[in-house]
Amino acid sequence: MRFSYVEANLMPKDHEVNIQYNKFLELFGEEGNVIVIGVKDSTVFTPQKFNNWNKLSKTINDFEEIDYTISIGDIKKLVRDDKNKKFVTEPLYDKLPSSNDELSKIKKDLFENLPFYNNILYNKDTETIQTVIYIRRDVVNTKARSEFILKKFNSTIAQFEKDNNLDVRVSGMPYIRTMNANNIMKEMYLFVLLSLGVTALIFFFFFKSFRATFITLLVVIIGVIWAFGIIGWFRFEITVLMALIPPLVIVIGVPNAVFFINKYQQEIKNHGNQAKSLQRVITKIGSATLMTNITTASGFATFIFTKSKMLVEFGAVASINIIVIFFLALFIIPIIYSFLSVPKDKHLKHLDRRWMGGIVNWMENTVRNHRFTIYSTTVVIIIASMVGVYQMKLSGSIIDDMPKDKEFYSDIKFFEEEFGGIMPLEILVNTKEPKGVMNMSVLKKIEKLNETINEIPELSKPISVVNLVKYSKQAFYSGLPKYYQLPSSQDKNYILSYAKKSSNNTTMLENFVDSTGQYTRITTYMKDVGTTKMEDIEERLKARIGSVFNPEKQEVSITGKALVFLKGTKYLINNLVLSLSLAIFLIAVFMAFMFRSFKMILISILPNILPLLITAGLMGYFGVPLKPSTILVFSIAFGISVDDTIHFLAKYRQELQANNWQVKKSVYAALRETGVSMFYTSIVLFFGFLVFTISSFGGTQALGGLVSITLLFAMTSNLLLLPSLLLTLESKIANKETLREPTIAVLPLDDETNEE
Repeated sequence: MRFSYVEANLMPKDHEVNIQYNKFLELFGEEGNVIVIGVKDSTVFTPQKFNNWNKLSKTINDFEEIDYTISIGDIKKLVRDDKNKKFVTEPLYDKLPSSNDELSKIKKDLFENLPFYNNILYNKDTETIQTVIYIRRDVVNTKARSEFILKKFNSTIAQFEKDNNLDVRVSGMPYIRTMNANNIMKEMYLFVLLSLGVTALIFFFFFKSFRATFITLLVVIIGVIWAFGIIGWFRFEITVLMALIPPLVIVIGVPNAVFFINKYQQEIKNHGNQAKSLQRVITKIGSATLMTNITTASGFATFIFTKSKMLVEFGAVASINIIVIFFLALFIIPIIYSFLSVPKDKHLKHLDRRWMGGIVNWMENTVRNHRFTIYSTTVVIIIASMVGVYQMKLSGSIIDDMPKDKEFYSDIKFFEEEFGGIMPLEILVNTKEPKGVMNMSVLKKIEKLNETINEIPELSKPISVVNLVKYSKQAFYSGLPKYYQLPSSQDKNYILSYAKKSSNNTTMLENFVDSTGQYTRITTYMKDVGTTKMEDIEERLKARIGSVFNPEKQEVSITGKALVFLKGTKYLINNLVLSLSLAIFLIAVFMAFMFRSFKMILISILPNILPLLITAGLMGYFGVPLKPSTILVFSIAFGISVDDTIHFLAKYRQELQANNWQVKKSVYAALRETGVSMFYTSIVLFFGFLVFTISSFGGTQALGGLVSITLLFAMTSNLLLLPSLLLTLESKIANKETLREPTIAVLPLDDETNEE
């Protein structure tokens, strides 16, 4: 198994947004290789701490994984050299400051005379300073990055904090990705253990049998090992989604065991013949459980059609493992029981539990005498849910689902406040001619676009070739800060002639202009904004680009990791809506295949769509936004909740045949027979998914909580609304033409109890 060291790309490779981003990477390389460390503390401007801060930068710079670092100690002032008619650089200070007076002079020079470095290495208004660290591009998306940050880098920062009594803030995409991946790994193992523990406790509470609990745990533990193996076999990487598969195998595998073991114990109680009991478990429950697992797997398999690499991998592995855990249960449970003695009476007592019988009696009485209440309540819930649905909002950002209680999350917020954000947003300008970037008309257009970026509070101050040209003018006029501006038509030739002869400028230009001088970039950093706000920002920038640049002479595109992710979020949400629709269609096809009746399809689908509608309504009322992590809920919950419908309808059809097509008698018999297993499995699933709510990831919390709620509503809907519909529409469906023999013998008629 391997963990993912890059951000998930939510769009296909041939998508226009990805094409633009890859074009940018070809010209300027990886822009997500920056780590920033910052300090907001007045004591840092004391000689010892100030020198130690710059020494820290040099220590980090010496690590083999680092390309280079830029700290205040590395600042070079651009100075005019009239003798050679060029610009040269001089250090900000010649010797290390040893007194407060010397440091005050450096501080004044830095904050008042070097606007070029404002928002790059310091914040003039708050006197916060930062060091920019560039990780080698061949390391940034590999395991080496993770090992470097978790071991060398973090320990170096921690030691510096201890020695200097300073709170160092750390951020940047490589750092965030590493800390996030480390969290995912820890949580994956935690959820496997918690899911095992919680489901085992609930299982034991229902069955009161150590033996049955042990067999169930054995099945799901093997399933978890196989799940890890399948992920590794396919060479897929562990992402936030992929980490959910092992605990999902447990949560979905335990209900399989509930149905198998419950049926086995019912058969033992009826006639005591172990061989016959195991045979009936396989032939009767095996067929029904196969179909329920296929419907659950199909709910996950629809993600394969989203064209998102992350979701395709998740859907493929999840659907395979759901079928695998079914066959493990089908083979292992009967085989182990065949070697064991027949369950004792104390292990069968749960079948006659009074409180469980009371619940079943209440359900039967409600369906028998209060169908109008069920229907009117359903209508009210549908109306209320629709109101909530219209209040739902679309959201999604790179850090939206990250752990809010972790230090690296608070550091993200720190850099947003001090420096405008940490998520890179790039604007690529193609002048369509070599060396076209240094044309003054192009520079003035870039400056106008920079002004617009400065007006958008969610974006940091932009960094571009314009900053360097403005700094050149300031240097030309003896370093006076008031001349930090674009050259006028009168002095541009003098300044540019100096700049062309400056080797230092050439090195600095490489960060902003490509080797041909045809392309240039404008870099800004974005705060944590959702997709809606991002669209507003994009439209505003596009409007400015359209009014400033001539598309025939310059081609301007917006790209960067922040935009790619947010565009991917919207793309993914659109595709997940399609995925849910496909899941409903596929499951309807399964129903048609099983029962060969259009009316039965409608009756079976309605009780399972209702819980989805309720959940969507609750999301609207409680302000839970629609984003990739929350929209997954619907496909997953629908695929699982329809399992109860299949079990109920399969048993209902069997009862119809046994009772000569008497609907009432068949419905109540099916309710009593399947009600217990449906209740057990729903409770197991509820608490199994509820485990995810303790996650530090917002998306995993939402997934766990919303799926749990949806499945609880689904159980209620299948135990009350579904039988009510069957009773109300009995004249329409209680005939052999409407309910023909299933294509697969899902639950064949019971043999005579005296059969050998």
